[in-house]
Amino acid sequence: MSIIVYSKPACVQCTATTRALEARGLPYELIDLTEDDTAFAHVSELGYRQLPVVVAGKDHWAGFRPDLIGRLA
Repeated sequence: MSIIVYSKPACVQCTATTRALEARGLPYELIDLTEDDTAFAHVSELGYRQLPVVVAGKDHWAGFRPDLIGRLA
């Protein structure tokens, strides 16, 4: 399963999310929405207005969600 974290610079919840993924040894791709207009449009189409947005397989969510990250491990 691939994990994508949509983020932006200086985002505390984004950093917490990537640290939690790393702590569990889960590989992920980090996409900076300030540098990728296509990714920004995709996240907007999903209906999200807060970051990070995590897409893990068919599941996706916004914000720092250690409960959902724990289910991926």
